[in-house]
Amino acid sequence: MAARRFDRGRVRSVRRAREVPQADVARAVGVADNTVAGWELGTSVPDQEKLPALAKFFKENLDDLFPRDGLPDLTDLRCDAGLYQYETAPVIQMKSAGPVAAAERGERRLKDRYVPLLAERYGVSTAELLRAQERSIAAAEEKKRGGREPGPDQGSAAADLDRPPASLAEKITFILQRSYPGPQGPPSDAEMAADVNAHLGAEVLTAEDFEGLRTGAKETAPPGVLDALATVVGVSEMYFKSDEAVAAQVYEGLKLIAAHKQGLVGRIKARGLGPEGLPPNVMALVTQLAQEMTEKEAESGK
Repeated sequence: MAARRFDRGRVRSVRRAREVPQADVARAVGVADNTVAGWELGTSVPDQEKLPALAKFFKENLDDLFPRDGLPDLTDLRCDAGLYQYETAPVIQMKSAGPVAAAERGERRLKDRYVPLLAERYGVSTAELLRAQERSIAAAEEKKRGGREPGPDQGSAAADLDRPPASLAEKITFILQRSYPGPQGPPSDAEMAADVNAHLGAEVLTAEDFEGLRTGAKETAPPGVLDALATVVGVSEMYFKSDEAVAAQVYEGLKLIAAHKQGLVGRIKARGLGPEGLPPNVMALVTQLAQEMTEKEAESGK
């Protein structure tokens, strides 16, 4: 992928020359104010899909503001059109963007009927789109021959950890790398956010939010997001809990077992464990277990 180069200094200079506040840039491209600040500080970079909107807002030529080394592949053409992968589904008149995703990964070519639809939306000729497709195919074949090189989204230290991931960012990066093997790599931040939102049934998470969680720029997620993410990537909800929270629940479980052996389950049931007590769903289970234990003990005493 011949990604465009983002020069934070150049963007900051262009914005200041036009006397435009970061908030105006953020509104124009659909991100939070602090996201634009992060781009200019160098703590994060915008998705390639955001670069056309930035160039348009500044009334700059896309190639001049964000130059590219080399020729574009299918992913590049899509990004130049300002589209996230999942947004191509209606373009090809399908419910899923799977055909586009497979073509971008170089796994299989687009069906003939998709080519003119995408070319028109991307603002290129069908010949240009087909040439870009061949570059995607060639890149995939090269990776197969020479082994997979870490992509830009896999540069996190989580890949080389000799210990379990500790921070939320490490946990997200680690599970994405392990859950989506192969040349295609993990889904984009926008795709992950869309999957989480689909599970939640509401637009709770943006691509920028997910990027912040993945990179460590954000340390906390909105309520329900981590549980939904756990479901999306197929891990236990406990995976994203803090070590302290996991340890506390294990400790409470051990106390429950010890209490039962000492005949104190009724007391546990009545007041919970520790200053915070057990979560309501766990307390309901404890109550049920206590009732069952009481009934079994009564039956054995008959």
